[in-house]
Order: sequence, then C-alpha cells, then structure tokens
Amino acid sequence: MTTATVVGSGPNGLAAAIRLAQAGVRVTVIEAADVAGGGARTSELTLPGVKHDDCSTAMPGAVASPFFHSLNLERHGLEWLHHDVVVAHPTESGTGMIYRDLERTVQGMGVDGALWRRMFAPLVRDADAVFDTAFAPVVSAPRHPLALVRLGLRAAPPASWWARLFRRSENAAAFGGIAAHMIGSLTAPLSSSVAAMLTTALHAHGWPFPRGGAGSLPAALLAELAELGGQVELGRRVTRVDDLDSDVVVLTVPPRTALTMMDVPTGIRRAWSRFRPGPGAFKLDLAIEGDVPWRDDALRRAGVVHLGGTFAQVARAEAEVVAGRTPEHPFMLVTQPHLVDPTRSHNGVDPLWLYAHVPNGWPHDETERLLCELERYAPGVREQILAVHTRGPRALEEHNAAYLGGDIGGGATTLRQLIARPRIGTRGFSTGVRGVYLGGASTSPAGGVHGMCGVNAAELALRDLAR
Repeated sequence: MTTATVVGSGPNGLAAAIRLAQAGVRVTVIEAADVAGGGARTSELTLPGVKHDDCSTAMPGAVASPFFHSLNLERHGLEWLHHDVVVAHPTESGTGMIYRDLERTVQGMGVDGALWRRMFAPLVRDADAVFDTAFAPVVSAPRHPLALVRLGLRAAPPASWWARLFRRSENAAAFGGIAAHMIGSLTAPLSSSVAAMLTTALHAHGWPFPRGGAGSLPAALLAELAELGGQVELGRRVTRVDDLDSDVVVLTVPPRTALTMMDVPTGIRRAWSRFRPGPGAFKLDLAIEGDVPWRDDALRRAGVVHLGGTFAQVARAEAEVVAGRTPEHPFMLVTQPHLVDPTRSHNGVDPLWLYAHVPNGWPHDETERLLCELERYAPGVREQILAVHTRGPRALEEHNAAYLGGDIGGGATTLRQLIARPRIGTRGFSTGVRGVYLGGASTSPAGGVHGMCGVNAAELALRDLAR
C-alpha cells in the first residue's frame, strides 16, 4: 500500500490527509503540538471554563469549502451557529450592518442597497460555482468560466475604487472592514478579492461559529480521518524530510521553513526565498463579566465587529502596518461567539476575541492601545474585564510555527504573491523533490479555514502517483 505523511494537523493538513486516505493511501499526520488543529483550536486561556479560540474563530471559508461540504462533518457532531447580525462596523455617522440575508442587507443600506446587490447578487446566486472555481489552483483551467469572470470583475479593482461608489460612509466602511481581512494595502490591485469571496460566503452560507469553539472543526476532521484508517502523532516535530519513510509527504509549513527541511532545486529555492511573510497580528483574549457595553446597541447582536472608523481610516491604518509602523488607531476585529454559544461562557463570564494587524515580528506590547480602542466604542468595558491573555507576533509563532513573525495568512497578499503561491506554474505545490509537496496557507488558493490548499496538494500527489 502507498503511504503518506502529512506534517501539520491544521485544517489544510487534515484535509490533505483525508483526501489521500479516500484514495486508499495509508496516511499518518504528524503534529509538533500536543493538541491537533493548528490555528483551529480552543483553549481556556484566561479563566477556568471560559473557552477562547486560539486563532481562527468565525469560519465562512469552512462552510463554503467544497471539500468540507462533501464530507458531511455534521455526522461527527459539528454544528454551525449563526448570529442575527453577521458583521457590524460602527462609524461616527452610523453603523454598517451586514446580515446573512442579502435582501435584508440591501434594505438596510438605503441608497447604497442597489450597489450592494449589483456587486454580490450574481456571485451569491452562483455561489457553488464561484467557490469551486476560486478554491482551485490559481494557475489551472477554470472550472466555471462565467463564474470566474463575474468574480474577477469584482475582485480585480482596488477596494478603494469600490469604496468611492458608496454614498453612505458607514456602508463603505463595512465593505472596507471585510476587505481588510486580506491584511494588506486596500489601494492595491486585487485588494477587493478577499471582500468578494468573504461577502459571497457570508450571504450564501453565513459566517458561523462551530459550537464549542474552533477546535470542533478539527475534531470532526479527525473523526473522518480515523474512519478512513488514518493515524495522528502528536508532540513530534519534524525537522528533516529525510527522516520520514513515506511515498508521499505533504508539508503544511511556509516555504522558508520548508527550505530548512530539505534540499530543493535552485530555481525553487530562489522562488521560495523571495516569498515574503505578511504583516503580523496582535491578539487579545478577554474574560469579561457580562456582555460588552457597546455604545451602539446594534453591536450587541453581531457575531463579528470591525472597529476602525471610516473606510479611509481603515485603509490608512492598514497602509501604516504594511509600511512597518503601528497606527495610532488600528483596525481591530472583534468576535462575540458566546452570544449564540453559551458553552463558551462560565458562571456569567464570557470570552471576547480580538486582534489587530501589526508589522511582521513587531516586538512591542500593544495591549494598552487595543484596550483603549475597545473602550472608545464600548465605554466601561474595562471595568468588566476579569482576565486578559495576550499573544503578540512572537508568541503567535511560538504557538504555531507556521505563523512566521505573527503572519496568520501564510504570506504577504501582494499581487505577485496572490498569483505565485509560492511560485508560478501549474505545479506550484511541488517542491522539486520526488514525492514531497507543500500544502499550507502559502499555497493556492491562500490562507483561510477551508482546507483547499491541502486538498489541492493532495490531488497533485495523487496524479503523480497515477503516472
């Protein structure tokens, strides 16, 4: 029987392992940490019984993923929970509100509703084809050409171009907050791509949270893998590929890490050496007594809250980060999973998840700055905080070695690196070493909890085995 080893047990690693096992390959997943899941883990980071998501939290990519959908993970106990308001973005002039229902969002946007419908209704109507196309390798024959054209027309312009078309600043800000998930310049070409994908997922499937925490997703994937005969080894760090005795190896590590694990051809080494990590993240997990005292009551129903002001202010903050500086008023992402999932809370104490973008490897403590920003939108919240857990870029990398310098996205989202992940060509997952492939977030279609980087790497490995 053909054997395979997958290094890394995050969603991409587990997806690669399952796809290989489905084809009859005997698979072992090796994970350096003592807990499987990679960035999709849930821990009691502050107080006993209060469950915090270590990195990923709301998962629009997971419910939009064609591969995860095909697995019917609900039969392993996975349950998705949805908020009334999916995304809220407060500004001085009002709060941009985005609901799962497209028409409800359109009605709430007033004069900008027609623009929102034109931007996203065609993608939502054909969502399955959109995601089947977008999650395929970038350099490949399009599976649904018309869906690709529709997506491309919305993804190609800079986010700043779309923002100028909105007449209400809160609606432009709501769009910009979603676009800022790319963690890069919002004036660059293709900076609308993440907003196009995430908003389509939002209206087609929602931005749900797994009941019990992000760790519920890898738990379901592990159950699926076990049914297929796959095995998992925890607490073992792989430093050299030569130490693995398998016909196929899939590495879910950044290219620069892979360079330390094996000798690759000169051209690939050169391409991988040029592949740059993106900005880092500074994350806070708060244990708070009761709900957040938001200035705007509408935020009390939102699963995801974006803080950062107008589109121009968000874009300015992201530009500062890309330039290697921390903005005075950073763009912040906040989630409130406990509103729909009481299993996250304990004795009236709730978890609050938030982070901001910072330069890669940023060494300074941003805790006070972020708490001050939160207080601007939720006066009195600091009096409710019972415990704080902090992870800056260095701590994030210590927690998950794939987060180089705190980069949770798998590489800078520049135009070149969106196309060449981590190098150009139809075999971008190949390492140039026989039987060894890359399948982490630095490969196509890029970061996110969807598993498709691992699936695409596994598919190439299976084609090579067939040859």
